[in-house]
Amino acid sequence: MSLSTAPLSSAPPAASTARIPSIDALRGLVILLMLVDHAREFFFIHAQVPDPMDVATTSPALFFTRLAAHLCAPVFVALTGLGAWLYASKKGGASAASGFLFKRGLFLVFLELTVVNFAWNFDVLPPTIFLQVIWAIGLSMIVLSALVWLPRPVLIAVGLIIVLGHNLLTPITIPEGQPGHAIWAVLHDRGFIQMPWGGQVRTSYPLLPWIGIAALGYAIGPWFKAPAARRLRDLTILGLSMLALFAVLRAINIYGEPLPWSVWPTPLQTVMSVFNLTKYPPSADFILLTLGVGTLLLAAFEVIWPRLIRLLAVYGGAPLFFYLIHLYGLHLAARACLAIFGANQGEVFGVPNVGWVWAIAVLAAIPSWFACRWFAGVKRRSGQWWMKYL
Repeated sequence: MSLSTAPLSSAPPAASTARIPSIDALRGLVILLMLVDHAREFFFIHAQVPDPMDVATTSPALFFTRLAAHLCAPVFVALTGLGAWLYASKKGGASAASGFLFKRGLFLVFLELTVVNFAWNFDVLPPTIFLQVIWAIGLSMIVLSALVWLPRPVLIAVGLIIVLGHNLLTPITIPEGQPGHAIWAVLHDRGFIQMPWGGQVRTSYPLLPWIGIAALGYAIGPWFKAPAARRLRDLTILGLSMLALFAVLRAINIYGEPLPWSVWPTPLQTVMSVFNLTKYPPSADFILLTLGVGTLLLAAFEVIWPRLIRLLAVYGGAPLFFYLIHLYGLHLAARACLAIFGANQGEVFGVPNVGWVWAIAVLAAIPSWFACRWFAGVKRRSGQWWMKYL
């Protein structure tokens, strides 16, 4: 990664406002994996275990389905940072990016608290409000709106320190009722915050590591103004370097992941133990593995599979729209199945195995593709200022 001393705000304007297919394709791939994971939440809830990555209680099919979904949040947050740099390069530098990031971040936080939470439970006043990935992206954008003013080497240093160093904070806990509990729960220690009206908030996505990921995504933005061959080389080296560092840290089994791996009775279980990584908050090993794979996929999408790229880019070109329609679609479908077929798994309607979960995701993806293509066209033709926030 080149450490130019020039501030990011000095990035030259782009010659074109065209979207970059490889970025949209990678974004499309990870949100399709998210669709599978959410189909699991709605249609496989009867077979859930406390942790779908727990080697002792989880079937390999469920484990590796969940592992694939681990790509989603880190890659999406990194691409959010990258997209912010591309926006800055088109619109006038850091000042344009800062204002847009701050306003869109606030919009996403509002969306999480209202439309997204309602999609999960169809309850206007749920007993627990879950602060999940849209919340984390929104707050990361708000923080990034300040970080974009830093010189690029400083921004890279901040991102690396957060991503690789935040596990040092894991032993710090602040019990409920103690001063600072709410702030620490938002930043690093996943937990519950009791609200004055009697409800509670669950900080499902502690914020700090996601800020570092967004910052590093912003920092690689200049690579997408470099010649394609150089960008491909840099992405490949970066991806392989992250996976190599993951392998070293995981082999040492001392730092980078709060859950040490161990040898199990079967080789498959041992492999599962190695890849049983902490997501809440994402450990350094979790981030290195997911972003390493994501970076190599981005490099691959630069040069191969043009038809697949075009297909995936439709989803990636309207990610927030896809996120909302897939949640409401899956929830409505689950309610409809319960009403038509009745409860076949305790009090819910559920499918018999993980293969059915993937089949449901494929069925949901087909109409979603046409809906995303339609919405992208509407957004492209619209002259309304607020459409750029969707």
